[in-house]
Amino acid sequence: MVSPTKAIVWNESQTSGYLAQLFQRTRQKRHWVDKIIVYLLTACSVLVLLPLLSILTHLVSQGISAINVDFFTKLPKPVGEHGGGMANAIVGTLILLGIAMGVGVPIGLGAGIYLSEYANHRFAMVIRFVNDVMNGIPSIVYGIFTYVVFVLPFKSFSAISGGAALGIMMIPIVTRTTEEFIRLVPNTLREAGLALGVPRWRVITDIVLQTAKGGIITGIMVALARVAGETAPLLFTAFGNRFWHSSLMEPIAALSLQIFSYAISPFDDWHRQAWAGALVLIAIVFIVNILAQYFVRRQARLLSPKK
Repeated sequence: MVSPTKAIVWNESQTSGYLAQLFQRTRQKRHWVDKIIVYLLTACSVLVLLPLLSILTHLVSQGISAINVDFFTKLPKPVGEHGGGMANAIVGTLILLGIAMGVGVPIGLGAGIYLSEYANHRFAMVIRFVNDVMNGIPSIVYGIFTYVVFVLPFKSFSAISGGAALGIMMIPIVTRTTEEFIRLVPNTLREAGLALGVPRWRVITDIVLQTAKGGIITGIMVALARVAGETAPLLFTAFGNRFWHSSLMEPIAALSLQIFSYAISPFDDWHRQAWAGALVLIAIVFIVNILAQYFVRRQARLLSPKK
């Protein structure tokens, strides 16, 4: 006959072994679930890269043959002739982006400063809501709006109207990124400036903006990359031009417009140049995004606490 003491010891030993087995099975299950989730996430990451890699591969294979010195220095040839380039479209794109920065950056920067520094005001909530709505408006709507406001009153397509359309599209992106990066600036910096008797506007301009300028520049570059390849707004505003422009109040060429025009043409040589133009446009966007990443990392180093 087993004594009560031995039975208790046996029961405790049996329970301990059962719990150890249960823990081992749970641990193995967690291990396999963790590996499956890691594999699924890795597959999703690869699926994200595949479209970009396939697009770049196709662009290079189709357009690299048309990339030469003439492409960057010559004007488009007349209809039916081979050769020529997109020099006017490349210069026109840079001009349009410059005008867009002149329109979108000051407005977006001011709105972002207001939203971050005066966020408790009810009017700030209205601006933030309107900004989010603007960020979701299709680009063609911006083109129609700019057509009504700029093109119809002046009775002419122009570089000014095209740049204005792109600049209006930049406003919500610059506003949001400016607000977010300014909010990352520690409040102790603001308090230190105010404690010295510095006016609030000087604190914002000389301390807050100087600290967050890397992030703000990043937001501007992201906005530029967003609008650099837009075509729909420019169809209603810049219209396009096969020659060098002589005035900002006249139609102007742009890479996206030239690509669209060449892509729908029946000429094989124009198709090759359309692919080449798309490749150059992607390269511009790629360079802008690299610069944006550089400023993001630089801003993160500046705002990270010193050890």
